[in-house]
Amino acid sequence: MSTLSGKVILVTGASRGIGATIAQKLATAGAKVIINYAGGKDAAEQTVNTIKQNGGDVIALQADVSKADEVKVMFDAAIAHYGRIDVLVNNAGIMITKLIKDTTDEDFTRQFDINVRGTFNTMREAATRLADKGSIINFSTSVNRIMLPTYGTYVATKAAVEQLTRVFSKEVGARGINVNSVSPGPTNTELFTKGKPQEVIDRLAALSPFNRIGEPDDIAQIVLFLASDEAKWINAQNIGSNGGMA
Repeated sequence: MSTLSGKVILVTGASRGIGATIAQKLATAGAKVIINYAGGKDAAEQTVNTIKQNGGDVIALQADVSKADEVKVMFDAAIAHYGRIDVLVNNAGIMITKLIKDTTDEDFTRQFDINVRGTFNTMREAATRLADKGSIINFSTSVNRIMLPTYGTYVATKAAVEQLTRVFSKEVGARGINVNSVSPGPTNTELFTKGKPQEVIDRLAALSPFNRIGEPDDIAQIVLFLASDEAKWINAQNIGSNGGMA
């Protein structure tokens, strides 16, 4: 695989977890990286410092992706700094696990605002401001492929992301932009493990024939490929990264 040398890549929700690992992997491959964060400034600065210590070119920009005006300002700042954006990675998201009967209006709205509206807002900007022949990588979930209680609203948001991905690929394809989504399975991040007893994590790990949950680097490797020129013929696809759990 060729490097990503010269590519400018915006990764949303990249201060920690999968997003931070993706940012570090892309920078190591030669990309200039914009780390977006909503509120975790300290974590974002730590990720920036790690990338810089390894010789990477990176900046951090604060923006709540659920707010269209903040997304526009983020694009303005990124383009002012680097001159363009070649790749957009829509990693920002939240997960609230509750039975549907226990899900509040606030729970529902918050998940849709960040997971769906956030992806919509960045894609809408990218429609006219992403460089020609660029790439967009959205994040769905492998939980869409199985029926797990308490994940109802979360998977509804990610199903919407998958449909936005497919439609948007038709709308921007004339500019040479390919649009795909990645669907991680259970992954060893705070987002996934927080509040879960070990026996629950072990039970989910057992759904994979490898008998483990994923690591952030497992996901970052796929994003690295999708961001490269070698992946340009992959378009409007949803790629599972779950070790065979589903």
